[in-house]
Amino acid sequence: MKLTETQSLDLVRLCCRALDEKKAGDLRVLDVRGLSSITEFLVIATATSEPHVRALRVELEKTLDGARSHIVGIETARESGWAVMDAFDVMIHIFAPEMRSRYGLEKLWRDATVVPIKDLLADRKIRAKRTTKPKKKPPAKAAKKRAR
Repeated sequence: MKLTETQSLDLVRLCCRALDEKKAGDLRVLDVRGLSSITEFLVIATATSEPHVRALRVELEKTLDGARSHIVGIETARESGWAVMDAFDVMIHIFAPEMRSRYGLEKLWRDATVVPIKDLLADRKIRAKRTTKPKKKPPAKAAKKRAR
């Protein structure tokens, strides 16, 4: 199902937040609209190990399922150091460090526009600050009574 530009970016944002919360490294988003016939955005992340690749993939599956986003396919081979998830408008690649450098997707898609991760993740932090209420201090009189 084709998403609007806003929906696609929201899905990218959701994926980036999930990856960031699970400590994915060197997170990159490439806007490949007009360059690719199969997807709009590529999300690329580095895992620290094979178990971390699996953990990030599982977290993304939960996140996408929770958002009721259709996962077209998942490709991963045991101990390959690479997992790919296709959510149609967004394709997510999770690599172990050596596999990421071997395949060099950023070089392959060098004509793509880089979407700043900082902007995608900052939105959450701003919202979190606005919705968090400071803890109330007890009134001075009540504090004195408790001290007795």
